[in-house]
Order: sequence, then structure tokens, then C-alpha cells
Amino acid sequence: MNVVTSASTGTAVFRARALRKVYRMGEVDVVALDDVDVDLYEGEFAVLLGPSGSGKSTLVNILGGLDVPSSGTVWFRGRELTAADEDELTRFRREHVGFVFQFYNLIPSLSARENVEMVTEIAADPMPADEALELVELGDRVDHFPAQLSGGEQQRVAIARAVAKQPDVLLCDEPTGALDLETGRLVLRALEQVNRELGTTTAVITHNVSIADMAHRVILMGSGRIENVRENAERARPEDLHW
Repeated sequence: MNVVTSASTGTAVFRARALRKVYRMGEVDVVALDDVDVDLYEGEFAVLLGPSGSGKSTLVNILGGLDVPSSGTVWFRGRELTAADEDELTRFRREHVGFVFQFYNLIPSLSARENVEMVTEIAADPMPADEALELVELGDRVDHFPAQLSGGEQQRVAIARAVAKQPDVLLCDEPTGALDLETGRLVLRALEQVNRELGTTTAVITHNVSIADMAHRVILMGSGRIENVRENAERARPEDLHW
């Protein structure tokens, strides 16, 4: 088996070996992951690239403790997540992982600041909400409600909410999927800034080939397997991406 590793990216945050995920759909078994080995490293910006149904979301959901594999093993900083019970996985998600999804899931009746504060109230060592919003260039929009914000601004609030608890890892599932080019670039710039300034290990799921150019490493998936991995010798800036 080919393990996806990189000598240049340092200590592994996640190590996954022989991951397999099978869903039962009526009388049919659907294999979402088929013997996947992968590592994610401290401080890297990784892009998981592939078409719909290639296994990207399933893999990230397992790494983030939102799902469990049918077989195989996942370690987080040497701790075996696949041996954890549901309470332990809940604590793991709360303390170590920030999630950003395609749809923002903001509470309409709360301001940007209040949406972020929902996370800081339960985090062990949170970043102040205003600081998190400043990091994603929304310092002047803290008192605005979601209906008063553009789609890109709402997504950046969602990013601020995810990073405010100062997670070890930021897992992003198609964060620009509902956005146009210019707005998507702003969101990607926010993610790149979080990765660069805070050193947060960041993994972005996308089917958009252009976004791969800004990654340290690109992990190409297809049919539940890892088909290829490459490192970018030079990384593109978000503002230079086109799609």
C-alpha cells in the first residue's frame, strides 16, 4: 500500500491506515473508502481533490470524529481515535477540530459576534470573537446579522466561528462550493491566513482543480481510493486563482 506522506511537512497530526467504509443501501453494499492510508501534518494546507463520490467527505468526516470506519485505524497525535467511544469523540471534536462546510449554518437571529461566541463559550482556551472576526477581515461587521451579510461574508463568519476555539485542525468541506469566483477567493484568503498566522493544520475538500494550486500537498481521490499525491513547489495566492 502507498502511504501518503511527506518528509518536508514534519510531524503527523493524523495517521490513518487501511481505512474502509461501507454503507448498506438496501440490498447493496456501497464502498465509500477502500483501504486508504493517509497522513496529515502539522501546519500544512492540504487539498483533497476529486469528483463527487470519490470518498473525500467520508475520509474527512472520519478524521474529524463525525463518522467511524467499517475497519482500519486512525490516530490523532498518537491517540487511537478508532478506539474512542462517542463521549470521547465528542470531546475530541470540541477540543481539537474546527469544521467549515459548504453551507454556513449561522443562526439568523444572532449577530456575527454572537454566532462566533456560541463556540467560544464552550471552548477551553478560546480566541475572543472580535479577534477571530478581525482575522477573517470582518472586524467592521461584528454587529451585523447573517441577512445583512453576503454569502462570502457569512462563510467567513463560519470560518471565524471554527477557528475561535483555536483548534489543532481545520477541516473544510467545499467551503467555496456555493460562491462565485471573487467571493470564493476571499474565503480562501481567510483560510490561508488562518493556516499561515495560527499554524492551524488545514484540509480543504474540493472538486475544483484550481484550488489545489494553493496547497502544500494535493491528495487526489477517486472511487474511494487515493490515486495520487503531489507537493506544490510553489503555491499560488488565492487572488491569483481562476475557475
